[in-house]
Amino acid sequence: MIDSIQDSSGRDAQRLDWARGALGDPHATLERASVDAGFRSYWRSRGHGGSRIVMDSPPALEDVGPWLAMRDLLESGGVRVPQVLARDVDNGFLVLEDLGGPTLAQMMDAENADAWFDAAIGQLLRLQAIAPPAGMGEFGEALLQRDAGLFDEWFLQRHLGITLDCGESDELELAQRRLMDNALSQARVLTHRDFMPRNLMPTTPGPAVLDFQDCVRGPIAYDAVSLFKDAFLSWPLARVDEWLSRYHQRAQDAGLPVPSWETFLRDADWMGIQRHLKILGIFARLHYRDGKSKYLPDVPRFIDYLDEVLPRYPQLAALQRLLDGRIRPAMRSKAAP
Repeated sequence: MIDSIQDSSGRDAQRLDWARGALGDPHATLERASVDAGFRSYWRSRGHGGSRIVMDSPPALEDVGPWLAMRDLLESGGVRVPQVLARDVDNGFLVLEDLGGPTLAQMMDAENADAWFDAAIGQLLRLQAIAPPAGMGEFGEALLQRDAGLFDEWFLQRHLGITLDCGESDELELAQRRLMDNALSQARVLTHRDFMPRNLMPTTPGPAVLDFQDCVRGPIAYDAVSLFKDAFLSWPLARVDEWLSRYHQRAQDAGLPVPSWETFLRDADWMGIQRHLKILGIFARLHYRDGKSKYLPDVPRFIDYLDEVLPRYPQLAALQRLLDGRIRPAMRSKAAP
């Protein structure tokens, strides 16, 4: 523990010293700008010349190179991303433009959502038009299997204490197999995997896209449904369907490989269900493994998402039975005093 504290203190001093030199301000100070960025940390500078964001990505823990490479790739395709003002790749330090405090999730409301989502769709279409580079990671079978395991292990078993019998387990596996096959059958494009209002900044032009370092080659419906069925912000299903329709028309006009509207709506719904199940598992894992409990209150949001679309698809009736017969009673029992 003492070594850890000393290492942290040394990194703090190194970060501040580098930032003052890069900013040309020997009296600049740094304050924490955000959390939950993996091993990276973000700091807002205070001093002469306006604020900047200092990214600290310790080389032994998280190489800043892939972040920079993806930023440059997105910028080359016209996507609005943070500008890099200074860099020390060897030591894992960057100075970025300060895009401000509130994210799009904090700025949106029922009145301005149409305009902001139209702007976000524009950024998404630019992102999806970029050819995934050779060697890029794939949102394929391995990732889908991992996601399916998160739901069963962490949400059902660990959080709710549910052990499925053989028949229930087979039904869940079949439903998840159908979701995976659907994802694997979709056209593949550059995929952000967390393209949601919390990772978009209300800039002009914009919105600016953040948290893009884990882009992969993946299903075309993934980012669209992530945008409108956010982990922290919900909208009526009728509005979501309308926004998905707007995205679909604009993607067609841009020459992106979307299928017919009926097929795309199913693909988006099923991709959303797969993502919602994964997120339920991740939120439970964050609570039990990582001691981060602030996400659990959003669990009902994902149950509502499932309730909205599962009735549309008899092929996934097993998930509805699991939701009604096991998950909902377990959640009521867990919430009881």
